Amino acid sequence: MPETHEGRPHAAWHAEYHVVARTNPVIAAFVACFKSVLGYLTLPVYFILHSLYVFVQGIFIRMFKPRPPPEKIKHPYARIAVIGGGLTGVSSAAHAVSHGFEVVLYEAADRIGGIWAHENKTSGLQLNSLLYRFHPAVCWKKAFPQRDEILGEIEKVWKEYRLEERTRLNTPVRQVKQVKRASPDDECQGNPLEQLTSGLPSQWYINAGEDGPFDALIGLVEKHEQWTYQGPVLHSSQLDYATPEVLHNKTVAVIGSGASGVEAVETVLARGVDRCIMFARQDKVRNVIFDVFLSAQPFGREMPFSVAWEQFLALWQYHGVEDLVPRRGLFVSTPVVNDDFLNHVRSGKFRLTTNGIVVDVRESIECGSPLGIGKGVHECIRPTGSDSERSGAAPESEGHVEFKADVVILATGYKRPSLSFLPQELFPKDYERPRLYLQNFSTEDWSVLLTNSAYLNAIGTVDTRILLTFLLDPTTRPTAKDMKLWVDIIRFIKRGAQGGALGFFTYMELMIWIVTFHILRPDRWRWSSFILFGWDVSPDDERLVSLVHEGK
Repeated sequence: MPETHEGRPHAAWHAEYHVVARTNPVIAAFVACFKSVLGYLTLPVYFILHSLYVFVQGIFIRMFKPRPPPEKIKHPYARIAVIGGGLTGVSSAAHAVSHGFEVVLYEAADRIGGIWAHENKTSGLQLNSLLYRFHPAVCWKKAFPQRDEILGEIEKVWKEYRLEERTRLNTPVRQVKQVKRASPDDECQGNPLEQLTSGLPSQWYINAGEDGPFDALIGLVEKHEQWTYQGPVLHSSQLDYATPEVLHNKTVAVIGSGASGVEAVETVLARGVDRCIMFARQDKVRNVIFDVFLSAQPFGREMPFSVAWEQFLALWQYHGVEDLVPRRGLFVSTPVVNDDFLNHVRSGKFRLTTNGIVVDVRESIECGSPLGIGKGVHECIRPTGSDSERSGAAPESEGHVEFKADVVILATGYKRPSLSFLPQELFPKDYERPRLYLQNFSTEDWSVLLTNSAYLNAIGTVDTRILLTFLLDPTTRPTAKDMKLWVDIIRFIKRGAQGGALGFFTYMELMIWIVTFHILRPDRWRWSSFILFGWDVSPDDERLVSLVHEGK
C-alpha cells in the first residue's frame, strides 16, 4: 500500500486528520473557511476554462466543418457502403455525403451508436475529447464526455448530414460480393487481382444486392466480446443495472485493466464498495499531458531518448505509487488509466495486481440478463506473472492468488470484428490486419477501407477522405504492388517494435505517413487541402463529375 507521512498509509492518515478536525474547533473552522473560499474560486475558474474550451472548438468547427449535403445529390461522384452505425461509421458516412458521394449505412441494431449504445451511463472517452473529435461538427462540453453526451453528438451528426434516410437499421451484413471491373483493353485473362493494377475500383454488393452496386466499401463492424466463463458474473457494461444493495460495502474483483476496467473501478468506488481489486495483464497510464507526449512519438515505439521522458513521467504521475510504473515502458501501448484511477490506489481502497487469480464468488450476477443473484463459482484466470507479495494475499498455488470477492466484474472490453463476410483473397499472407496500407486499406484493393476494424489498441476515423480522393481521381490510386511495398517499408523501419510494426502508432507517426503519402506522389498534391482539411470538394461540381466519369 502506498505510504506517506511517517510511513502511514494514505487512508489511515486522512482518517486521523478528520478525527483531529472534529475534536479541535479551531482546525474545523479553518477547514470550513478554506473549503468555502476554494468553492468560490473554483466556480469562476471552471466557467472561464469551460468557455475557452468551447470557444476553441468553435474555431475548429468554423474552419473545418463541411456543409451538410443538399436534400438530393444530383450527380453523386460514387456510391459507398458503410458497414456499422457507430461513432466511426456515422462520421465516415457524414464526410462522404457532405462532399458529394452517396452512401448507404448498414446497422445491425435498431439504433445508431455502436458500442456506446450498450455502455453504462458513466462510461466515457478515455482520451481527452479535444484530441478526439470524431467529426469536425462535434462540440464537446467536457474534457472526458460520458455516454449520453457521446450518443447525443453521434445522433446530431447523423441527422444534420441527412443520414437518417440513408440508414438501414436492423440490417446485419452477412455477405459482401466483390465484382472486378476490367479495363477496356483487358481481355479478363489471368489472375483477376492483376486487373487492379489498372486502378479501376471493384464493385460491391451487400447481402442480396438489393441496394445495387457500390464503388467502395467502408467496414466498421463492432461486436461485443463473447466469454465462456463457467459461472455467472457481472459484465462491466451492466453496471447501470447494479443497485446500491448489490455493490454497497462489498468486495469487488475487476478482471481487466483496459478502458472498461478503469470505468468499472471508478463506478463501483462511487457506489460505495468496501474494497476493489483489479487484475491486469499489463499496466497502463493516461493523463492529458502524457497523451500529448505519447502522440508526439514519431515512430510509435521506444526510441533512444524515450527513457528521459519515462523517468520524468514516472516521477510526476506515479508519486506515492511507484510500484505501479509499467515495466514494459510507457511508450509501447495505448494509455487508459487516468489520474483519478491512481488516486484511488493512493487512498487504499483500491489495489491493482498483474497476478493470475482464483476468485471465490459468494454473490454473483448472471451475465447478459437482469441482475439476479446466482450460485458461487470458482474461476481461475491464468497469470502473466507472479506478484503475490505486492498483492497482500496468500498464493493459492504457484503464480496464483486467492481473493474472496462478493462480486466479480468482467471488464475485458470488446473484440475486433470478424471480417469473414469479406473475400479472403483481400488479405493474403503477411498482409492481414493490422498489416494494411496506411493502416486501413486492403493491400489488394484500395476500394476496401477498414477504418476502426484494423486497429489493435485504438479507434479512429482517418483515411476516409483518402478513399474519396481515390474515387475522384484515377491518377492518385495505388496499385497492389505499391501498397504492399508501403507495408514492407514500415515493417523494416519499425522492426523490433513491441507488439509489431503496425500494432501501435501515434498521431505524429500518422501525420508522417500522410505527409509522405503526398510528397512521394506529385499527382496527389492538388488534393492536399481536401485530404488534410476537407476543403475544395463539394457536391455536384461539374468539373469533378467529368473527372470521375473519365476514371470509370
